Amino acid sequence: MIKAGTNPYFVRELDTGYVVLGDNQHFKGYTLFLLKEHLTELFELQDDVKARFLDEMTIVAEAVAKAFGAEKMNYECLGNGDAHLHWHLFPRVNGDLDGFGNNGKGPVWWYPREKMYSEDNKPASEELEMMKQALGREIDKLLGK
Repeated sequence: MIKAGTNPYFVRELDTGYVVLGDNQHFKGYTLFLLKEHLTELFELQDDVKARFLDEMTIVAEAVAKAFGAEKMNYECLGNGDAHLHWHLFPRVNGDLDGFGNNGKGPVWWYPREKMYSEDNKPASEELEMMKQALGREIDKLLGK
């Protein structure tokens, strides 16, 4: 969808990957960074590409934190469901688990799936556009553009 220009959540193309907002936004600013090349493990990357991919991921994470006011960032690189290298970047704020977990604190997977992936968490097109622009501006600032 990104290559065809039809992904409404696409934000930016970087050297090693694509920046895409998650379609569910319980954690406001939830973003994915998808490797351009189809590989499944970090150790499969050439050293220079691996270094650049990790560097770009941290740039995207910093941009997410700044654009969406994160108090802490959570990073996941799982691949069990979609066997392709990609990062899940979750901006976290106090109380974002709505009472689930340990006093409302804990990993994102403590939040019930049916709530996290509820249609209520999908941004309307105007909100999505504003989120994409905010994230894009922060990425550009960090890249000196």
